[in-house]
Amino acid sequence: MKHTTIALAAALALAVPLSAQTSAGEPVVPVLSVQGSGSSRVNPDEATVRLGVLAQAPTARAVMQQVNQTANAILAAVRTLGIPDKEVQTSELNLGPVYAQSSPEAGGEPRIVGYQASNVVSVRLTRMEQVGQVVDVGLAAGANRLDGVVFGLQNDETARSAALAKAAAGARSKAAALAKALNVRLAEIVEVVEGGVTVYTPMRRMAMESMAAMSADAPVSDGQVGVDANLTLRYRIEPCPAQGCP
Repeated sequence: MKHTTIALAAALALAVPLSAQTSAGEPVVPVLSVQGSGSSRVNPDEATVRLGVLAQAPTARAVMQQVNQTANAILAAVRTLGIPDKEVQTSELNLGPVYAQSSPEAGGEPRIVGYQASNVVSVRLTRMEQVGQVVDVGLAAGANRLDGVVFGLQNDETARSAALAKAAAGARSKAAALAKALNVRLAEIVEVVEGGVTVYTPMRRMAMESMAAMSADAPVSDGQVGVDANLTLRYRIEPCPAQGCP
């Protein structure tokens, strides 16, 4: 839980008597401003696996043929798992020259000695047990690159609402504690400002050594998706009566 924060407007309002007036003769409305934060943690219900092939050849045409052939083999292998075509797509395709290493004394222009290309396929899954299977069939089809596994939520509205509700409850609790300490009463909420909601999706990166050791039965820890929310509440406050606030 974050420390209580009193906004500048609240500090200024509380620094003057509750019956003070502005220079124009209008009464100052004393307010108390507090911030609240809340978090929600839920298990992911989808994952995106990014794997593919990286290759090098003397010519651009040769290396593209090589990576495309392997990428097609990966796509065909993934389809054998019954994953819909709409959940499988090429997410990255790169081609670039490879230059010869030369000493500073040699001078001259860099010399191209070959070409490097990569083709990465993204596979979105709604069954967590298929993560290991996708990596397994991808390796068998010739994949030598794994960019990682990103876990997420198909619909994060419930988690967002839960985080916001906790943030609001936290802000109200802070406001009540401050009001008691300052001997004032919370009259009404005059403003609510949402400070934003952030969703943190766990990602697992694996080196090629880990890929080679993984099998379809290997468990993949998916962690939890985190949702953090912040908001600000502004209360109009009034002095407590002589007998004290209830």
